Amino acid sequence: MIERPGPRVKWWSLLVALSLLAAACGSSDNAADSDSDTSTETTAAPSDDTSETTAAPATDESSAGGGELIVAIATQPNALDFVNSAERNAANVAQQLFDTPIYINDDGDFEPGLAESWEISDDGLTYTFYLREGVEFHNGEPFNADSMVFTWEAGRNPENTYATYFQRGESVTKIDDYTVEVTTAEVDALFLGLVAATWAQMPPAYYDEVGLTGFSQAPVGTGPFMLTEWVQGDRIILDKNPNYWREGFPKLDRITFRPITESSTRVAAIQTGEVDIVNRLSPDEAASLEGVDGVNVVEYPNNRVYYITFNNITTGVGQPTEDPLVRQAFNYAVDTEGIISALFAGKGERSTGLVTKGDLGYNDALSPYPYDVDKAKALMAEAGFADGFSMDMACPSGAYTNFEQVCEAVAAQLGEIGVTINLNVQESGSFWDLEAAKELPPLFGDSWSSPGLDAYQRLFGALGGQEASFSAWSEPAIDDLLAEIIVTVDTDARAALYEELQQYMYDNPPFIYLYEPISFEATSDRVVNYKPRSAEEYFLFDLESAG
Repeated sequence: MIERPGPRVKWWSLLVALSLLAAACGSSDNAADSDSDTSTETTAAPSDDTSETTAAPATDESSAGGGELIVAIATQPNALDFVNSAERNAANVAQQLFDTPIYINDDGDFEPGLAESWEISDDGLTYTFYLREGVEFHNGEPFNADSMVFTWEAGRNPENTYATYFQRGESVTKIDDYTVEVTTAEVDALFLGLVAATWAQMPPAYYDEVGLTGFSQAPVGTGPFMLTEWVQGDRIILDKNPNYWREGFPKLDRITFRPITESSTRVAAIQTGEVDIVNRLSPDEAASLEGVDGVNVVEYPNNRVYYITFNNITTGVGQPTEDPLVRQAFNYAVDTEGIISALFAGKGERSTGLVTKGDLGYNDALSPYPYDVDKAKALMAEAGFADGFSMDMACPSGAYTNFEQVCEAVAAQLGEIGVTINLNVQESGSFWDLEAAKELPPLFGDSWSSPGLDAYQRLFGALGGQEASFSAWSEPAIDDLLAEIIVTVDTDARAALYEELQQYMYDNPPFIYLYEPISFEATSDRVVNYKPRSAEEYFLFDLESAG
């Protein structure tokens, strides 16, 4: 058990408290994928007293353990700053470099992070953060109120992939050197959780020196590890921050992340001891590692929804998929249960929408669309497309377990109702660049995770229209419900809105709903205290090596 000063408040309990106050008035997804031999070397930013990149100093006696662990990740990170890390693998690397004002622990509790405490005004519009003193960024700049104000100003720049996370704060004002006041334009029921999950603090002087692009490639934070070297396509080396504010942490001297996009190569690497942790294994690959000497299989439910999205923002405008009957037909035409059985050994659940069973307001009255080709054909005929049509579809390669095969199965099954799919499986980095630019075809496959109790981040990310970087769908009924959800502090009322939204999205599906998987990873015997979360998040400051 890690003890830290200050209050520990469950974030859903906090929302209940907020609702009482209101009554009186209270975690990406996407990166380059090819396992290329062409390497571009990026070195970490120098500290104030040196012009050369150096490894972190040796572990001091206050930190037990030490040593190095090597983590294989399934994609090539596009950026290492948190506000531009386009998918979960990149974000997991970035997560080790940064801290936020509030930390959400493994039990879903709020704990002090860079803020030792905080207060919320009676009207729910003003948040006062009392910041931790004596914290330094990796380059020696002090963390204080000025850097929190600067982080908000830099983060809300629309050139950032996730600028909306910072734009939900209307103002950030320095009260004194270690007190900051943040306001929102309206009551935001999920704002504190957003700050905890995404407001990674940045050093003003260094950021101004290198700019947004430079910072994305060589970031500096206050986190437990600091970037020593990034050879793109090969390795990312993070060394221990010897001045980390959490006393006795991190436990490791070094973590090396190795992008290995071929899952079979990751399986081989964990067997030979080349790496210590591998992620995104298929059930068959995980089964093949059972009983292997020195290897441990990790299995956990994944709070991630996979889907094929319909694009009504750009390339899908004027296409047959604007008709809800056609979108319903596509859902009936896909044998999701068969896909889960054939490609995932039955390890997963069919999805009914973008709110999962672990989320607030899950609508258990809904059942997954059944596989019914005749029903699908009848709906196509009713919509005036009995003879079918052709449509382009894209999917990323290498990013998700067996997802290329999933997309191939979906394309083939849509062919059974007369829809000819021109499938383009693309290198994942290029795919996500096109997704962010709203240039993917009328159909494309992807997935979204959402840490915490609420599914809002997933819903807005996939349905936020032009405001959300990876969204391809928007319509007034959904926009209005999302806008109402975010200002509804009372958890029961917000849960009811989620249920209403799920029903609407079931009747008027913006997606072909696919599945929620079981995640499989593997670790070597050297790994101690590894605890991935259901959204595939890694917080590795307390990770240890057995030797």
